[in-house]
Amino acid sequence: MAKEHKRNWKEYNKKLIKRGEFYISPRFLETWLDEIKEMNAGKVGQPYLYPNSLIEFLAVLKEKNFDYRSLEGILHGLSKNLGNFPVISYSQINRRINALDIKFDKEFEEKLVVGCDGTGNKVTNRGEWMRHKWKIRRGWIKIVILGTKSGEIVDVRVGNENLDERKAARGMLRKNKKKIKKVILDGHHDCEQTFNLCAELGIEPVIKIRKNASENGMSRRAKEVRLYKEIGYKQWAKEKEYGLRWPSSEGIFSAVKRIFGECIRATKKQNMYKEAKRKFWAYNKLLEVT
Repeated sequence: MAKEHKRNWKEYNKKLIKRGEFYISPRFLETWLDEIKEMNAGKVGQPYLYPNSLIEFLAVLKEKNFDYRSLEGILHGLSKNLGNFPVISYSQINRRINALDIKFDKEFEEKLVVGCDGTGNKVTNRGEWMRHKWKIRRGWIKIVILGTKSGEIVDVRVGNENLDERKAARGMLRKNKKKIKKVILDGHHDCEQTFNLCAELGIEPVIKIRKNASENGMSRRAKEVRLYKEIGYKQWAKEKEYGLRWPSSEGIFSAVKRIFGECIRATKKQNMYKEAKRKFWAYNKLLEVT
């Protein structure tokens, strides 16, 4: 019988408390002057007054569903008690948050076991508007992520509901090939293109084989199909560590939607995409402090 995993509630509670501290910690005050000096070096025109660390602080709170005016109010409250620093207006907060260059470029010490999967984010009550404006069937933003078994997000692709999950996955594998040793994918990715790409990049593919898969031929996929049918799904999943797909993909989706919600509040299409991506960026920020 498999050993039941038991959560260390003491450590888990500490992490949640640390996250709460992170939300309201004005870290930007420690680096404000140095950041502004660097941002304005060689700049032509009106100089920056507010550092990117301030905007990132507000961007995380924005994904907790604070509106832009509330974010300005939060800064006013902090300013009154922390040295009366200048407060950025809500309209500038809006522009600066949507202009943030969101990156997933962390360097890892060892090559990674990653999972890849897709999910959808609701666009609140604007589904009907999106159907009319974009001429699509439903109002959804689709997100495809590449995540590690420890829950960190390596890369993200965002688009409308027609985003091709398999192409998005292959694109992220190409971009992050130097970081990855194994990729775990569900049966949707069971195709020659993905198996061949993994062989080309030197990445071990762990892809659930479809029931009607053909085992004929000498391709990389055909060999995997024969192995899968020979030993059966349970043994294959055990040997290939297929169970790691949950913490590296579906578990991340579950956590992000639980913490930041699954609805998109932006109204412009490009800002919707940016907001969807920021939710996963913000989740990585939380993992950094816990």
